[in-house]
Amino acid sequence: MEPMDIVGKSKEDASLPKEFINLISSESNDVCNREEKRTIAPEHVLKALEVLGFGEYIEEVYAAYEQHKIETMDSLKGGKWSNGAEMTEEEAVAEQQRMFAEARARMNGGAVAPKQPDPDPSLES
Repeated sequence: MEPMDIVGKSKEDASLPKEFINLISSESNDVCNREEKRTIAPEHVLKALEVLGFGEYIEEVYAAYEQHKIETMDSLKGGKWSNGAEMTEEEAVAEQQRMFAEARARMNGGAVAPKQPDPDPSLES
């Protein structure tokens, strides 16, 4: 069975002509530039659909975007980097340093690298 997208059509049926994608991309870029933004956001694409006369697709495109956000968040939460709880910045730095030390030890043939001295907090700005 083929994977289904949000509107019940197969992924292959959901492909769009390149000319259409180029048209929407170009108008999205124009909308983005008019708003003096540097990155095209989903809102710019929705506005481009409206400007180009494809307003009847906005609801469906927005629904697909929302579904994508849900799927993306689910994959991030269940991914290999998640432990179910958020780390503080200090915990993340400590974990990163631990992982670096392990990597250095592996690179040195299993020898544990000497502990680096903690930076002097009075030197930081």
